[in-house]
Amino acid sequence: MPASAHPPRHLILTATTDLTYDQRMQRQCAALAEAGYRVTLVGREKATSRPLAVAPYHQHRLRCWFAAGKFFYLEFNLRLLAWLLRQPAPAAYTAVDLDTALSVWLAARLKRRPWLYDAHELFTEVPEVVARPRIQRLWRWVEAFIVPRATAAYTVGPALAEVFRQRYGRPFGVVRNVPAQGVPSFGFRGPSEAVSPKPETRNPKLLLYQGALNVGRGLEELLDALPLVVPGARLVICGEGDLSAALRARVAADPVLAARVEFRGYVVPAELRLLTRQATVGTMLLQNLGLSYYYSLANKFFDYVQAGVPQVCIDFPEYRALNQEHKVAELIPDLAPATLAGALNRLLTDDARRAELAANCRAAARVWNWEREAVGLVALYSETLGPAKSWI
Repeated sequence: MPASAHPPRHLILTATTDLTYDQRMQRQCAALAEAGYRVTLVGREKATSRPLAVAPYHQHRLRCWFAAGKFFYLEFNLRLLAWLLRQPAPAAYTAVDLDTALSVWLAARLKRRPWLYDAHELFTEVPEVVARPRIQRLWRWVEAFIVPRATAAYTVGPALAEVFRQRYGRPFGVVRNVPAQGVPSFGFRGPSEAVSPKPETRNPKLLLYQGALNVGRGLEELLDALPLVVPGARLVICGEGDLSAALRARVAADPVLAARVEFRGYVVPAELRLLTRQATVGTMLLQNLGLSYYYSLANKFFDYVQAGVPQVCIDFPEYRALNQEHKVAELIPDLAPATLAGALNRLLTDDARRAELAANCRAAARVWNWEREAVGLVALYSETLGPAKSWI
């Protein structure tokens, strides 16, 4: 039988996210598909979800009655398990974070297939879990049960990989969540990677926040600092989350903030990429409310770099290490209004400093990009499962 006649190995990857906005999963699935695997990505469908974009892999979304909380996780996992058991057994499963891992583990056990664990964060140490000790104990039990049983595991940064290794005595690979620099080496550019034209000039004094509007993301502190920022600077906030209503209410009630803050809500990746390239300064502000944030390596850090946008960033270990390689950010030790406003004002008013960091971003973009990370991702899967084409 010629090599071309051998069927591709089928992979099923599962997440609780809305697939339209999940750039990491779009990149991973596209890279695996272009490497020759047949890929199915399973996610969540909300009432407000947009139609799925065309991709070189299959996408399936599950709709739930519950939108959040423990009943959502229970319902989603039951629906996910039922769906997985109805499908022909793939070559392997991948669970994205703990909130799909139990269903994936059980399906893999019943179907006698290997499975991988993709930790986008240290789920047991996110602020929403840390603040509720009983819930944290439950998720820690799930983590202790799941992680040692995975055939292979990987996460978003070396610091989190080391935390997992120390906890469970097993290796974790690292696949960073970075955008593509140009046309990806695997040929496919998904909706998250659409090339946007480089604007001739950036919007004057445009500050950008992108990401979830949740506790511990520095959003309240950013609003506290904004009145101290030089006149003419405005803040654009992209995303939604638990704090959406409270933040909007605060801005609406304050004439100073209302004149300087714009909420864009959810922005599809291609549009967000274009907006990012128009920004003057990006913001990457986290609070140390748990190890997941402290050892994080957020995708927005790399998104600003790829767009050539200097950023004000919290001085946590992973960002400090990267900034020592290429100085692309003003690192700050805390989120006090004076500290945050001082760093923002330096980048907004010092044209030479801003130009220096922007040039460093362009140099770093040639190193920190998805073209390089995708090679490691495909290598991890091929080492775990064998080549994309089945020979049996």
